[in-house]
Order: sequence, then C-alpha cells, then structure tokens
Amino acid sequence: MKAKVAVVGYGVIGQRLADGVARQEDMELVGVVDVQPTLAIRALKDKGMPYDLYAAAQEFIPVLEEAGIPVSGTMADLLAQVDIVLDATAAGIGKKNKEIYQQYGVKAIFQGGEKNEIADIFFHGYANYNQGVGKDYLKLTSCNTTGLIRSVDCLDKTAGIEKIAITIMRRSADPGDTHRGFVDLAKVEPVPNHQAVDLMTIMPHIDATGLLVHFPMTHGHIINVLAKTKRKMTKEAVLQVFNDHPRIKVVKIADGFNSNTALFRYARNLGNPRGDMYEIAVFAETVAFSGDDLMYAINIPQEAVVIPETIDGIRAALKMHQNREEALAATNQYLRLE
Repeated sequence: MKAKVAVVGYGVIGQRLADGVARQEDMELVGVVDVQPTLAIRALKDKGMPYDLYAAAQEFIPVLEEAGIPVSGTMADLLAQVDIVLDATAAGIGKKNKEIYQQYGVKAIFQGGEKNEIADIFFHGYANYNQGVGKDYLKLTSCNTTGLIRSVDCLDKTAGIEKIAITIMRRSADPGDTHRGFVDLAKVEPVPNHQAVDLMTIMPHIDATGLLVHFPMTHGHIINVLAKTKRKMTKEAVLQVFNDHPRIKVVKIADGFNSNTALFRYARNLGNPRGDMYEIAVFAETVAFSGDDLMYAINIPQEAVVIPETIDGIRAALKMHQNREEALAATNQYLRLE
C-alpha cells in the first residue's frame, strides 16, 4: 500500500517536494496546500493541475477561485486523507501548523528554516536515518548542511573524520527575490556558522567549525572543506569515494564546470525541470592536501538538494524501511540518482 503524502506550502521547496514525491512509485501525492494564487500556483493551473490544490483554510478558497484556480477543499480535508505532511511553509508557520497536524494524528517533516525543537529528530538520510525510524516529527537540515553532511559522511564511513573547518560562500537571495540581496559587497558572519553547529548535532563525533560569507548571487552555494581524516587517503581514493556516492557528482573545472552557474546551465541543458539538481558537485581539481589535511570544494544547488533527504524522512517516519541502505536505494532509484 502506497504512503499517502501531502505538501503544505507550494513555493520554492514545496514545488520540488511535490515533484519528488510524485516520482516515488511507492508513494502517492494526495495534494498540495497554499493560500494565494502565486506564480507557482498559476503555473500549476496552466499545466493542467497535475496535483490537487487545497486551501490552507476556508477563507482562502474565494481568493483562489477568483483567479480561476480549481480548489479541492481545505487543508483539513486533505489531512484526513494522508499519512504524513511535508511542511514547506515560511519559517515559523510550521510551528503553528504542527498543532493542526497533531489534531489530525498526521506525521510531519519540516524544512531547515524551523527551529530544531519543533521535531523529535534533526534528520539526515545518510548520517542518522535509523534515529528517524518511527518518529512523528522530523526536521531536515538546511540546504548547505544537507550537502555538506553528504560529503563528510561518505568520507567518515571510509576513513573516519576527526574534525572539519568549512568556509561557505553563500548566495544572498533566491532567484526572483526583490526584497533583499547584496549588490557590491560580501557580508561576513561570526564563527561558527550554523551549518557547522548543525553538522555536529547530526554527527556529534566530529569537531566542526566554519565561516560563512554572503555573496551577491542567486544560484548555488560553494563550500570549501578542510578535513582531518583518521586514516590517510590518496586523492584518487577520495575522488572514487565521491564518484561512488549516488547524490554526489564529481565535475572538472577543465570541462567547463568552473562556477556555480555553470552547473545550473548544465542542469538546464539536461532538461531538468527549473534547472534543478539533486546532487551536490565536487570540483575534482579542488581535491588536495595541506599536510595530512584533506581539502575540497562542493557546489550546493540550494533549491533541490534537500528533496532526496526529505523523501528519506518519509520512509523513516512511516517505517517503510527499517534498513537505511534499503531506504536510500529506493529514494535514489525513483529520483534516478545513480
């Protein structure tokens, strides 16, 4: 029997969550929830309503219908039909929504913008899947933390990681944002950044610290990692570990992958919807050593990177798979990650 899933908040992440769930052959996307005829909702209508839309509350139905958007009911109607909710609302809204989910006895997964205390477990599919099995409320790590943990976890499982120091070059705004953004500056935040702290929450055996700098761009973050491994690795071994990971793509600067936007253009050229990539990219020529310390740089496609781990969360919370390897393999198969 398929797991029945709802997506609440059909914005930047919600659209991508809906698409990701729809590709899982053992899940059913019952519907999505929103409040206004946003561009995303208008596009949904113009595509022929591939997903049923539910209004967050009764008062939002007239607003949507006046824009010609078909509405299938309210969020309450949807919650009565599903096993789990993927909450992709703006930060802080999920806390209020959780009370509603509890009333209906529905499990939920929240995105990285919510506070950690909203959930039973701070979750990452690769690093702590087993801790999420059977839990009612999970919270995903942020896009940067999700991609960072992927790369650190696979190295940790191979050679052991004692500590890391990271520098994040962070995009300052999402594409289309007009209410914020930097034009001619790079804004520095205090050490440690939350991504390093969050990594230690998921992987407490690793000592992590980091610096974050906001840059005037909209597509992708770049993270430079300096890691101390417990066992020595060669560059070739490191690249092989990354190559073997289904959610990591090793790219070469020499082949034209010399920037965050090069990867975005590549994804569009592949025909990926919205130019999305589920994989993080490791720039092969950045894999190097400073003494015994390993250094490498990764690109984080902030809009889609958390989708696979969120789907892992569904599998854990609903106990679809007790075994981590089986769960991740299923998610990867349906998302065509090899």
